[in-house]
Amino acid sequence: MYHTFKITITGQVQGVGFRPFIYGLAKEHQLKGAVLNNENGVVVYLNTTKEKVNNFIEHLLQKKPSISVLQSHKVEEVEYTDFKDFSINISQKKSKINIPLTPDFAVCDQCKNEITNSQNKRFQYAFTTCTNCGPRYSITSKFPFERAHTSMNSFMMCDSCKSEYTNPSDRRFHSQTNSCPECGVLLTLLNSKSETIEKNQQEIIAKVANLISDGNIIAIKNTNGYLLCCDANNKQVIQELRTRKKRPNKPFALLYPSMNIVKEYVEVSLTAEIALTSTAAPIVILPVKHPKKLAINTIAPNLNQLGIMLPSSTLLHILVNKLNSPIVATSGNIHGSPIISTQTDAEKHLSQVADYFLHHDLDIQFPQDDSVLKFSGDQQLILRRSRGLAPNYLTVNSTYNKPTLAMGAHLKSTFAFIPNANIYVSQYFGNLDSYDVSERYTATINKYISVFETKPNVILVDKHPQYQSTILGKSLAEKWSTQCIQIQHHKAHFASVLGEHNLFDSKNKILGIVWDGTGLGDDNSIWGGEFFVYQNRNIERSTHFEYFDWIANNKMAQEPRLALLSLTPKKFRNNIKYKFSETEWKIYIKILQNSTLKTSSVGRLFDAVASLLDITDINTFEGEAAMRLENCASRYDKKDYIDFLQGQTYERIPTSYIIKKVFQTISKDVNKEKIAASFMYTLARIIINIAKKNNFKIIACSGGVFQNAILVSYLMQFAENERLNLKFNRKLSSNDENISLGQFFYYKNIKN
Repeated sequence: MYHTFKITITGQVQGVGFRPFIYGLAKEHQLKGAVLNNENGVVVYLNTTKEKVNNFIEHLLQKKPSISVLQSHKVEEVEYTDFKDFSINISQKKSKINIPLTPDFAVCDQCKNEITNSQNKRFQYAFTTCTNCGPRYSITSKFPFERAHTSMNSFMMCDSCKSEYTNPSDRRFHSQTNSCPECGVLLTLLNSKSETIEKNQQEIIAKVANLISDGNIIAIKNTNGYLLCCDANNKQVIQELRTRKKRPNKPFALLYPSMNIVKEYVEVSLTAEIALTSTAAPIVILPVKHPKKLAINTIAPNLNQLGIMLPSSTLLHILVNKLNSPIVATSGNIHGSPIISTQTDAEKHLSQVADYFLHHDLDIQFPQDDSVLKFSGDQQLILRRSRGLAPNYLTVNSTYNKPTLAMGAHLKSTFAFIPNANIYVSQYFGNLDSYDVSERYTATINKYISVFETKPNVILVDKHPQYQSTILGKSLAEKWSTQCIQIQHHKAHFASVLGEHNLFDSKNKILGIVWDGTGLGDDNSIWGGEFFVYQNRNIERSTHFEYFDWIANNKMAQEPRLALLSLTPKKFRNNIKYKFSETEWKIYIKILQNSTLKTSSVGRLFDAVASLLDITDINTFEGEAAMRLENCASRYDKKDYIDFLQGQTYERIPTSYIIKKVFQTISKDVNKEKIAASFMYTLARIIINIAKKNNFKIIACSGGVFQNAILVSYLMQFAENERLNLKFNRKLSSNDENISLGQFFYYKNIKN
């Protein structure tokens, strides 16, 4: 006697070919029933026996689509339904959405093969996708995931595509983004005066390739937003792009046709190769192998590493393979603004930057920058979490039922929304000082409120009253009559690591190290060199780097020489006077004498050392001094480091004493590469020594300083030698992007 069983599957199961997979599996098992998407995930109905349904689930778990992520599955017997066959049914939505939002997936190998086959109908079609690849989050307007809920709804499938879509034996069976040259997305090539250059679809990309080879800058609309592209071998055009975009030194990312060509230019570890070829297709920072092959000092000035990516979309794959060489591919925006996603905005804001525009008519609902990461050994360090990685934080949280919105930080803004049993951490937005960034951030919050049909009961904000995220959070709390709670910046950082590693129930006391540039402390000083202790759901600040003067407000973060001036002992001050004009010197000395605001910032300590070593005195982009200091340290290949604190532990870490020791070491004509490496060695030793002295076995590190691969590598070596358990952010960036989720973890788990 057959019964009807209902299987509910949760996780990343929509937009990943899960329903066609279930259909095929049911046919293989000769079962009747139905499968559909709903607000909770995927639901399967089967007419069968208990034994056969268990066998079905066992095979389901073994064979599930590679890009799916299962969080849970539940089987229950329901009222009998007499199914005549097995079918894929239209999605049902009876309550609010409670599923992960499927991220974008990079173009798959099967689609790559089709577009190179002249006999295939999708030959050279720039928007070829299937159930395993293509845009998802970036083109979705609402859920469950169906074509009608995406921008693809504007394109009616031709008879040939419909045939694929309805054919159970076709790999595009129920592919919601299915299209072809007959019915799909159209490209348009214009010059900077909005004049059409080419109309023939197959010729447009060939024309763009020729324009790039001829030294032009092209604004290309990818499926997640615009990129500014030019020839990576042409020093003059790269410099012109820098001039037009007002980006004098910040590194540009490079887009390569294939992994084989990537390996000609940079060193690629196995872990880096896995990341580069993953469905997220991020930018990966890698050491240069042959600097003479590229205009390296124009692409990444003063650095010996490059940001490398492979094509995330079919469009980019076709383009770079026509060129068969790398191109610069940097975010299509103006300085300080978010990535542009519409033709109108592109032509309005980029007409003075790009010579030509490659547009298409697929609307982008959620614009996203490319994700960026690097490695310290096998330890992955996420620098920017966006396309392919956002917005899901895939963890089961079904015990929490109070809708919460965490507003995050200010400079590297994200928000976290917890409206149901899932956690959603938005893509990176940027500096909320920018009106356009703030508008994008606010608009995306409103979209989430609409998609999930839920307003938060609690809004979490940073303690800094002038953060735009805090101001907006308080405004929304007042508008919605919602509770608003402030959470200290560095405690949120610490909580982000504790949460990522499920450490809140740990019986051991945990040492928290949070080092960054700035964050308002509980004592109204600017924190940034913090040591915390977590135990029994309490976080206490245990020690910190000695305070020094915070001067000239935000200018201090922009000019490393000011951090150096603040930290330099008086007897050494004349040694750095040359970094200032006479007028500046008088002004800043007077400011220093009258300063009352203090800081413990390790980020500014990095700046000071970079300035002291004459690496840079003025940052042209955020984090430049720290990046160049790391680059300098990476060139030191010996092991005879100097411990500037000589293994001593202090009640407060003596910040100015470290600077004094660096001055003294410089006077002994020690090369700057050794000093830079020794500085990071000293910082790593500080952490290990404090852990040993206080009998910690677990160390959790967060904050932007821990994006430094050299520091992390030293720390991992020492921790392994001492049998200490190190924890870093792994699903989130260690910088302020993790503050939003850290705020939620703190609110949910910490008593004080």
